[in-house]
Amino acid sequence: MNGLRSVDLSLIDEIFRGGERGYVLDFSNRTFTDFFARELEVDIDAPQYAVDGVSKGKRLRCFLGQVDDGTAARTLRVLWEHREALRSSGTPDPMPRAAGQVAALIAKLEGTAPPTPVNVVPAPLLDTIDFERLLNRLLAIRDMEPHQRGYEFERFLTDLFDAFRLRPREPFRLHGEQIDGSFELAGETYLLEAKWLNRRVGAAELHTFQGKLDQKASWARGVFISFQGFTEEGLHAFGRGKRVIGVEGKDLYDALTRRIGADRLIAAKVRHAAETGAVFASVDALF
Repeated sequence: MNGLRSVDLSLIDEIFRGGERGYVLDFSNRTFTDFFARELEVDIDAPQYAVDGVSKGKRLRCFLGQVDDGTAARTLRVLWEHREALRSSGTPDPMPRAAGQVAALIAKLEGTAPPTPVNVVPAPLLDTIDFERLLNRLLAIRDMEPHQRGYEFERFLTDLFDAFRLRPREPFRLHGEQIDGSFELAGETYLLEAKWLNRRVGAAELHTFQGKLDQKASWARGVFISFQGFTEEGLHAFGRGKRVIGVEGKDLYDALTRRIGADRLIAAKVRHAAETGAVFASVDALF
């Protein structure tokens, strides 16, 4: 917990509100994400910043309430600079005291800032991620022989998760066309099972994977990647409220096409599962 009080957070919400409550300045969801990644190297879409709600205003308030004083001060400084850039030259500030209030908050926070950031989820270095190259690699795997395809899919997933700082356990173990491994997201460990079959995965494979999870620590979660997707009957028979989320090949294709990171994709699926109990939801339904 940093030095910001509830009254400070309310003031910040008022100063940086973009029209209606829940909005922040002129940001869309995409530009809000990009702003935090580029200016602060922070993943503002991390699940721990959305515990009070997913609106931009609620995520900002939650973020400021969790991080250290130094990170909070830097955030207020760059937001203020962006706010000032939006105002036309010579236009009166609708909140004439805002400049002094923000400066006072920054000074207070910088005076108590720790030497290292606390509770900060680093953002992927988006400028260094070649989404097109990853997409072309995924498409090229489709035309390979099964044995080669399995190994290339293994390397592709390792590179994909590594690009978005998900710390994949290397190397993933390959059994036929099934890849097992693990990765981390927002401090949680996820066990991975991936299959590239010529059919959709049904309930039997999902139940088998759930059985593997049941033999692990109770806090372990599972991600099942089926390139061809899942049968509707299988998802229905598998049921709800499990510790497994499903990802299909089209999710990976759509996410890379729309420049949605693997971390955001998994986080959105996890939140949807937590809210609905559903194992699977497509990229189109989530974004």
